[in-house]
Amino acid sequence: AIHAQAETAQLVLDRGGDYLFALKANRPAMLKAVAAFFADPPEPLESFQTTDADHGRIETRRHRTTECVDWLFGDRAEPGAPTMRGLATLACVEAVRDDGAPSIRYYLSSARLTPERFARAVRSHWAIENSLHWVLDVTFDEDAARNRADNGPENLAILRRLTLNLLRTARPKLAISRKRKRAGWSDAFARSIIGQMR
Repeated sequence: AIHAQAETAQLVLDRGGDYLFALKANRPAMLKAVAAFFADPPEPLESFQTTDADHGRIETRRHRTTECVDWLFGDRAEPGAPTMRGLATLACVEAVRDDGAPSIRYYLSSARLTPERFARAVRSHWAIENSLHWVLDVTFDEDAARNRADNGPENLAILRRLTLNLLRTARPKLAISRKRKRAGWSDAFARSIIGQMR
């Protein structure tokens, strides 16, 4: 939610990229308007469906997109909310696991996305996101961190990612958790890991 901000969108665009942001409760009026749009679109939307059978459960996802975005910043917009520069696509994923209740997520993108292209983009994003956060939580117990003051959480997150990248690339080829333990037990091993920084 923290990065679905106009400033972040502008930064991504200035650097030549396209953004794909999850729309969450930090933009309540926009979230409500987009949800209402996808619940009853003015015309039928093209969709793309995927089915996965991972981790012992079946999940079906229906992806829909629209390039109809101009209405979003009219009188329905949050008062004083900045517009999302470059916004080209609104997208929706409706996921159902093993005939359970549907889970619906909404996205904003500066790229013009078909439902199929959106499905690939959002899945690849979650694969990266999940693998990184899983490693950080398992290896560094990041979810248990209680630092909340000032710049502390951001500074520690940067240090964890720096350390993770260093441990991933350093020789010998061992599990990251084993490299961390050995570095804690042996100053010589820790110096050899740090010495491999480029």
